Formats: sequence, C-alpha cells, structure tokens
Amino acid sequence: MRRRKLVCNLILFLGGCTAAVSPIESSSYNSGNSTSNYLKFAVADAMGLENLQRDYEAFRSTLEQVLGIPVRFFPVENRTAATPALQSGQIDIVLAGPSEYVVLKSRAKAVPIVAIQRLNYYPIILVRADSKIKSLVELKGKTIAMRKVGSTSGHLAPTKMLMDAGLDPITDVKILMLGNQGMQALKKGDVDAWTIASDRYKVLLESEGLSEKDFSVIAKGKLLPSDVFVMNSQLEFSVIEDVRSRMLQNHEKLLNSLLMTTVNQPYQGSKFMPANDAEYNIIREVYQKIGLGYFL
Repeated sequence: MRRRKLVCNLILFLGGCTAAVSPIESSSYNSGNSTSNYLKFAVADAMGLENLQRDYEAFRSTLEQVLGIPVRFFPVENRTAATPALQSGQIDIVLAGPSEYVVLKSRAKAVPIVAIQRLNYYPIILVRADSKIKSLVELKGKTIAMRKVGSTSGHLAPTKMLMDAGLDPITDVKILMLGNQGMQALKKGDVDAWTIASDRYKVLLESEGLSEKDFSVIAKGKLLPSDVFVMNSQLEFSVIEDVRSRMLQNHEKLLNSLLMTTVNQPYQGSKFMPANDAEYNIIREVYQKIGLGYFL
C-alpha cells in the first residue's frame, strides 16, 4: 500500500473556499501510483468525460465541498473499466450499480461505504398495448429487448424473472441488447417485449413523448439492491470512515445535487444509508446461474 501526505496545494485549495470545511484528517488519501492531491471519482456506467461532466458535475462539486478535498472526474470507457482502474489505484471512489458493485468487490476488493436506496427500483417486462402476450411463459420463441450485458435491471434481474417462469434465457427466447433503444424497438414492433427499471420507465416515457397506455406491463420483479459508492481498499481505514461519515451527514445536499440532471431523476425519493454487502448476494446468484460467474 502506498500512501501520500497532504501537501500545500490542498491547504491553498481549502483556504480559497468561501465556506471552510475541515479536510479529511489523515496522513493520506491517495492510493496506488498517484502523486496528485485530490480524490478521483468515477461512475461505473457513465462512459467518457463528457457524460460525467454533463450528468455529475453538480454532484462532484458538492462532494468536493463536503469532503474538503479536491475531487476530479476519472472517465471510464465501459462498465468493466472501473475494476482495473480501482485495482491499480487510479480511482479512489466509484458510484456503481448493484451488478458493477459485486464485480468491483470481488476483483478489486472495493470497500462499500454509502448506498443510495431507491424506493421503486425493480425490473418490469412490457409488451405493446395491442399485444396478445399476457404472461412471461408466452414469451417463449419471442424476442426481448434488454439494455446491456451485466445491467442489474436491464439484464440480470429480468433474466432471473424469465428463469423463474420456467424459460431458458438462451434457448427459449432471443435477447437483443439495445441500450436505450428498447422502447422504440418495441413500439415499432422490432421486438416482442422490453425490460427496464420501473423508476426509469416513467422518465423515459416522458422524454420520448409516450404514454403508459402505449404499453402493457406483464411482469414486475422484486425490489433490487441499492446503487452504492465504493472506495479503494488501498486507502487508510480512517479516510474511508471519514468519507462515509461526511457523505451520510450531508446526504440531503448530495442527493439534491444528483437530482439536478435528468439522467439521475430515478433517484427521486431516495436516501443515503450505510452500505450492506449481503444485500447484493442475489446479484451474485444470478451471475452464477446464467453462466457469468467468471465476472466474479
């Protein structure tokens, strides 16, 4: 484990703040080979710097104020890129969905610190309003639009729903990973069904100018685990605990900053709470059952 001391530029940064916040009290907060004096923040499913700046700049700025330490973005190229970056000390803190978290925990020994509990976070499977399909069993031989491989609500959880209904997700249905185009594909009739997180469904309907009357929900899944902030295990324990404490104490301010962008509207009504690793065992189970255990 490599540790770096806070240096003068951090003090200068704090001195320039209009509302002084005492810095994290530790001899170190950097890990790996970093020689800079700031925390590096990534979002596991936000690809590229442009998306990070657009969707998380308000949160980054607020987190910087709360922690009293400069926070800079670390863009990732895909959903799995945060894992090696965390292992090598290139990232200090990551916001991850449940599926990304179990991989980060297994491969990079990420430390869960704060969970964002979403009130209405469960998968739904829909068909067109005029479809004759009324149940999951009737999807046998049909085509289903899902989001991305490894997505909690857009792949793993709905796949588990199909399996619980007695369908083999490999031989009984055809699955297309269409990202954010699943709704339009269903509307056009290119697919027979589509799955999405319940809280994101209404946001997407509004953005696409569509109505719930255009679709029919044939199945609802169970409430899914929370999104979670994790930290690099190479950091000192006191630093990790301090960050956890500050984020929980300032949960309303941090949540409000997340809600300033459209993409984060599913966090409406959410709350920050201590993360509980056991909550994610259901995700680990699904990874194993669908033959993706090697991710863990």
